[in-house]
Amino acid sequence: SKTSMGHDAVKTHVFQFDKVFQPTADNGVVFEEISQLVQSALDGYRVCIFAYGQTGSGKTYTMEGPQKSTSGSDVQGEMRGMIPRAVNQIFECSQQMETQGWQFTLSAQFLEIYNETIRDLLCEKSGRLSDTMKSPTKNQQKYEIKHEKRTTIVTNVKVVPVSDAHTVCELLAKASQNRASSATKCNDRSSRSHSVFTLTIHGFNAHTHQHTNGVLNLIDLAGSERLHISGAVGDRQKETQHINKSLACLGDVIAALAAKQSHVPFRNSKLTYLLQNCLGGDSKTLMFVNVSPDAAHVGESLCSLRFAAKVNSCEIGTAKRNILVKD
Repeated sequence: SKTSMGHDAVKTHVFQFDKVFQPTADNGVVFEEISQLVQSALDGYRVCIFAYGQTGSGKTYTMEGPQKSTSGSDVQGEMRGMIPRAVNQIFECSQQMETQGWQFTLSAQFLEIYNETIRDLLCEKSGRLSDTMKSPTKNQQKYEIKHEKRTTIVTNVKVVPVSDAHTVCELLAKASQNRASSATKCNDRSSRSHSVFTLTIHGFNAHTHQHTNGVLNLIDLAGSERLHISGAVGDRQKETQHINKSLACLGDVIAALAAKQSHVPFRNSKLTYLLQNCLGGDSKTLMFVNVSPDAAHVGESLCSLRFAAKVNSCEIGTAKRNILVKD
């Protein structure tokens, strides 16, 4: 449409969020906003933090930092992402809490969901995507999601005990090498899978005999993009269809939880089924939405913002602390 002066009219869309970060904001500023949420996992809560957005909008940078910072030598790097920062904070706080009688045991696992199939990013045999696609599927490890007494287990997955932040950064580097990525029209090095980093935290207080069980899930969602925008064909088209269906399922689950529906469709995707115990009403959930400042991507940015606004309008319940006192 045109204005009375003959200029193209600019349509304005208004969205409201809890916090908006400018492009100049570094990962340290972003982490300050979620540091208390990360602390909650140490206190015995289930915590889920997602990064959502178009391919190439900076999700993996937000969650992990630049590729070089996932190496063990850059634990204190200024550009490091939410995962290394969260882990560093948890280890620092757990050491401080030792003076109050607390002892913590931590373990990590790192999975990806690619085309509705789970892959273990810490497994030596996981390999790169190109290798696993060439090898017979019968030789690939089978991973099954099981829910038991408010805990989630993935069979055959590698769970690594961790005692310092440096070890976790080494695991991050390994996972990054194994993660499924391929070029799309939107991004030369596009992550085509959801990655789910899970830190399980068991605490015991010798003074009060309290036991806590916290979980921190940090999730880098696959890039959201419409098929005609991504230029995807063949295998890439199949990937995009799986990704979009999975992201739609995530939105459906959050909406069902907010509406207090008797049936929540967790089983409609591997991602939501894996996160069932952490998406429920007794957990703490936060979503980053990453948007590109490029005017050429305004259509995809609008889609991302609408999805995020829908999620932000949902109240999924009051979080509960997982704590037990034994004599």
